[in-house]
Amino acid sequence: MNEKSTFIINYGMGNLRSVENAIKKLGFNCKIVSNPEELNSAQKIILPGVGSFKTAMHLLNSGGWINKIKFNVLENKKPLFGICLGMQLLADSSEEFGLSEGLKMIPGSVKNLRNLGCKLKIPQIGWNNVSIKNTHKYFDGVNSDMDFYFVNSYVYVPENETNIIGSTNYDLEFCSVIAKENIFGTQFHPEKSSKSGLKILSNFLNA
Repeated sequence: MNEKSTFIINYGMGNLRSVENAIKKLGFNCKIVSNPEELNSAQKIILPGVGSFKTAMHLLNSGGWINKIKFNVLENKKPLFGICLGMQLLADSSEEFGLSEGLKMIPGSVKNLRNLGCKLKIPQIGWNNVSIKNTHKYFDGVNSDMDFYFVNSYVYVPENETNIIGSTNYDLEFCSVIAKENIFGTQFHPEKSSKSGLKILSNFLNA
């Protein structure tokens, strides 16, 4: 992997530095990019995110990111890793603060845990386990039912169960890892999830 071949998208809503630091800790180079045109030079792309789906989509749209992301990921098949809100943005839509369209990369919608029937405290903040449902190369060397760090009130509800790589129980079972071809996402923060999270990042960077 050559220098700065993994690009982290800075569209205004992301835990950029913690992701960057985790990648550097693993011995890889990466680059935080603020210009959509730079994605054309990427080998791998990371889409982070913390905050509101609606605001994130507005920033992606106004910043000129959407067409460039789709061109590089859907047409040129570059690997994309969506983290937390970045995973949710892969959906068709979200009900957060009214209906909003997503990137429409993996069929499904984003819904509030409370509306799905969750009676526990929302947002979910802290460690929870992930049960592996379908094998995926980014989970090589990661045991099922390992704990990862979550901060979320909304969850991805995929249309197709085949896209669910892992699920988590928080009063109800929800999709916490999703994938389709070269597109991958985790609801948890791998960069904050100790050795197991770093292993997933390492597998993505090494692939």
